Amino acid sequence: MSKQLFTSESVTKGHPDKICDQISDAILDAILEIDKEAHVACEVTVAPNLVHVMGEITTKCYVDISEIVRNTIIEIGYDDPKYKFDGHSCNIILSINSQSPDIAIGVNESYEAKIEDFTDKNNETGAGDQGMMFGFACNETEELMPLPISLAHKLTKRLDFVRENQILKYLRPDGKAQVTVEYEDSKPKRIGTIVLSAQHEEHIGSNQIKKDLINFVIKPSIDESLMDNYTKIYINPTGRFVIGGPAADTGLTGRKIIVDTYGGYSRHGGGAFSGKDPTKVDRSAAYMARYIAKNIVGAKLATKCEVQIAYAIGMASPVSVLVDAFGTSKYSNEKLTQIVNRVFDLRPAAIINSLNLRNPIYRQLATYGHMGRVDLNIPWEQLDKTELLESLGKD
Repeated sequence: MSKQLFTSESVTKGHPDKICDQISDAILDAILEIDKEAHVACEVTVAPNLVHVMGEITTKCYVDISEIVRNTIIEIGYDDPKYKFDGHSCNIILSINSQSPDIAIGVNESYEAKIEDFTDKNNETGAGDQGMMFGFACNETEELMPLPISLAHKLTKRLDFVRENQILKYLRPDGKAQVTVEYEDSKPKRIGTIVLSAQHEEHIGSNQIKKDLINFVIKPSIDESLMDNYTKIYINPTGRFVIGGPAADTGLTGRKIIVDTYGGYSRHGGGAFSGKDPTKVDRSAAYMARYIAKNIVGAKLATKCEVQIAYAIGMASPVSVLVDAFGTSKYSNEKLTQIVNRVFDLRPAAIINSLNLRNPIYRQLATYGHMGRVDLNIPWEQLDKTELLESLGKD
């Protein structure tokens, strides 16, 4: 049997990069609440007691960005000056401009709409940038996600839960989880290693932290059948994690794109999600690619599937579509791609409409991943195309 190890990580709400993602998406949500047609590309960076919000926003509405920043930081848990970063006292710098008119030309009216007399409204919107986006699904978990990232998210979600609900009162907002899964013949068999790092109050000893995190975080989150006597568990490996958050490390929107997607198990086009309205195909097409891949696996046309979609800025139709089943399908990749092109409209306006993306749904996605979120009932996690895909596969 062929054995291999694969590792993925997740981070908590209080991680510096995730603070930035949440602020960016909170600003986006606030704008979409009022102006669903707004164009938003908002990025944030944080440092000790400093937040810098920058980017391009074109909207008919007004939102108090500084207030959104402060409220988001406080909700995350940075509400005390002792953290050296808190929502009440942090300094905020705003560097906001409107969207470049050169970009707006292609977004507001696509290349196709300019050169031909199209009445199809799905041709009106061009892609907000060039680039390639990937979506992935596999049958390793109920939500059709790779097991390592699924388990890592469960740990960070639980770590935030025990902190926010005062089950472990000494925890602070920053934290990370990392899970290594051992595969045999490409099938997950056991957990090889768990690494869990949790920021804490200074007076708590490492032995107490290790005992508590095993009992209150790891055991409630991980199926014990996946662990054995050889599973290694490392908790706060340096022995101390008192200084954390932006006091220990700067943060930046979009720096955790692998955490946001598939934990490195699948390829990534490089574009971040948070702070971008759905005309940005970095976000919307990545969601659509996940939707397609999940429905292909859900229809049992393959047990593993990756979808790539590529765009040119200002054009509505993608320049390429590729479906790769990694040899797990009785159909060729060419056949699967043909089926996808028949079922799914991959023009930006069609994606936005079919997935209902002009709604303020994004802040909730800024932690624990944008994919596999069956807990949120989001459109790209629905298995509503499986029967159609299955029937076309028989043609």
